Amino acid sequence: MTSTNTPVEQHKVIRWHPPSYDIRVEDLPKPKIQHPDDVIVKVKLAALCGSDLHVYRGHSGIEKEHVCGHEFIGEVVELGSSYGPESAKGRPALYSSLKVGDKVVSPFTVNCGECHVCRLGYTGRCPEGFLFGSPALDGGQAQFVRVPKGGGTLFNLSNSSTWSSNLSKEEKEKALTGIADSSLLMLADILPTGVYAAIQALNHPKVLPVITGKPWPLCLNSTDVGMGNAVDFTPEDRVLTIAIIGLGPVGICAAVSILDALSSRKLPFRIVAIDLLESRREKMKAVYAAIGEDGKAGGELVVCSPDDAKIQVANWTGGIGCTAILEVVGHTSALTLAYDLVRAFGVIVSVGVHGAPQLPLTGRQCYNKNVSLDFGRCPARAMFPPAFDLLVKRQDVFGGVGEDASLIDRVVGFEGAAEIYAQFDKGTVGKVIFDPWK
Repeated sequence: MTSTNTPVEQHKVIRWHPPSYDIRVEDLPKPKIQHPDDVIVKVKLAALCGSDLHVYRGHSGIEKEHVCGHEFIGEVVELGSSYGPESAKGRPALYSSLKVGDKVVSPFTVNCGECHVCRLGYTGRCPEGFLFGSPALDGGQAQFVRVPKGGGTLFNLSNSSTWSSNLSKEEKEKALTGIADSSLLMLADILPTGVYAAIQALNHPKVLPVITGKPWPLCLNSTDVGMGNAVDFTPEDRVLTIAIIGLGPVGICAAVSILDALSSRKLPFRIVAIDLLESRREKMKAVYAAIGEDGKAGGELVVCSPDDAKIQVANWTGGIGCTAILEVVGHTSALTLAYDLVRAFGVIVSVGVHGAPQLPLTGRQCYNKNVSLDFGRCPARAMFPPAFDLLVKRQDVFGGVGEDASLIDRVVGFEGAAEIYAQFDKGTVGKVIFDPWK
């Protein structure tokens, strides 16, 4: 037992206090191993995310103070007893290979990596999962963080053989030595979520007629089937029209991801990127201008306010509407706009964090348009490999800090965290990264 005279080792954290808008920098006891599967990570960088604002504003129904943040990158400083070559047989690979000193990035949720849900790739809803930066699990805006189920949760950036990739081993290792930690930190949430939104849209059955050039339901058949009495598609029928609602960091990641996927597959497209804030619209324009032709060829992207977007889509489609909508806001007004813009037999993919209010769409509305709604949290760990590959490919927009086309505006210390939260809430600053040791 620890003597009452023995000082407890402390670390600095950014902590939220109820009911709202109360951010404090405090000293708390350092986290300790509580379970054999735990890992203690010394945080090098932690990010401020748009979904942190739901708690900050008091909109999440949370009544308990907790350490903020669900995006962090750092170094392993302590491992539970589950780690080692003998005790880890039959478990996720990191239980046998993770070592003290390894550089790691964490998805924003804990994932056991061993259950039926995780085996299917739906890691964001692991029954043993927790969200970092919540009353259930302190977050990464701290000098140290405890990672439960670390062998199933973390990605080991010191050992590139521990995850799949379309890149060669040499390309992965070169990338890991050349990419800044501020860029790699995007793999915790915003980039996997953006990639997830794009993949969900482009792989939806209702998008397949445009992609395959076959009408419904022949588009579902992988073999060549006669078209029967169907009239041939026109070139206009093969153009994907997509709206992205919300141009915060995740929305921009979704835009970069879907542009890359469409240009790589040589699919013609028209994208309207929408936000209420002019500053975010200008950021999207700068990002689009910075992307190389290999990441946007084959179509056009127009940045608009919501009202202008309705006019743009109507002009593009003759009033029919968008094939797919990516809703990256998490607000009922964004869903209403998505419904207004989507075509009949279209799909709305929502990755924004929605709160308690009822959805603004009635059953009659959904029936009348044959709309498909795809909702929910990104399985960030499962999305890590394609997100990593895109991060490497698009360093033209993901590599900088503080530039016009950079997703990250600045890197700051913990001092002034309350003011940074307030500025981020008002939209006067973009993506901010905290350095706990600055």
